[in-house]
Amino acid sequence: MKLGRALPAGVLAAAALRVAAGSPTVEPGTVVRWPGEGVTECSAGGRSWFPLSEGCVYPIDLLTPAGTLTLARERHGVPESLTVEVADYPYPEQRLTVPEETVHLSADDEARAERERALVDALWARRGPVRFTLPLHPPLNPMPEAASFGARRVLNGEPRSPHTGVDLRAAAGTPVHAAADGTVVLAADHFFSGRSVYVDHGGGLVTMYFHLATMKVAEGDEVRRGQVIGTVGATGRATGPHLHFGLRWLGARIEPTELFGPPSAIPTVSP
Repeated sequence: MKLGRALPAGVLAAAALRVAAGSPTVEPGTVVRWPGEGVTECSAGGRSWFPLSEGCVYPIDLLTPAGTLTLARERHGVPESLTVEVADYPYPEQRLTVPEETVHLSADDEARAERERALVDALWARRGPVRFTLPLHPPLNPMPEAASFGARRVLNGEPRSPHTGVDLRAAAGTPVHAAADGTVVLAADHFFSGRSVYVDHGGGLVTMYFHLATMKVAEGDEVRRGQVIGTVGATGRATGPHLHFGLRWLGARIEPTELFGPPSAIPTVSP
């Protein structure tokens, strides 16, 4: 089984890590853990961060190309590295029919979408102190089946960017909860994602909640783990009521439910 499919909440697929002859193999959009005591720094792809859960947890970005990737860390003052093989892109194609005006935008709508994209892109570089612990709090209670992560979207017959979050079906008005303590860094009504809330949890982790009917927080608000920050809706480009829940960790797009289980359940790598 591969991660990124319609996984039940909290289920981590150990098959995301396959030990092949030689280097371990990982899939785009997943996380892996290199455990060990005495680790003071983790790094990969030119980024560095603090250890988590007695070792390093590495997010593998959804669009990481197939090939080798070097994971590094400093342990007891000694640099260590481990090479893994990134598998081919494993996610399916998803064909959707949406209003034509949301695919071929007017000049005004295109300009609006670009302005909103620039505001969002600026969030990925944030690196405040870590304020979250694993597992994260599920955004819905009860948590429905998570679907569509990584799907290569074809809208009205035209290829578009892959889906970088999970779609969670729920009735309109269902409360939406914050995944961890953090600061609301953006809360706005956007062209594509509708009423949207972005929460910075420190350590390079930002969670996002799209298509909300209502937003119960504003930019600059401090939120607590499990706090209701909005309600499920169908605003923006949505075909019906649902929550799009996504996250970026250190800029990497990963399947959010990867972080809903205990760290010990995250597949491990070792030399």
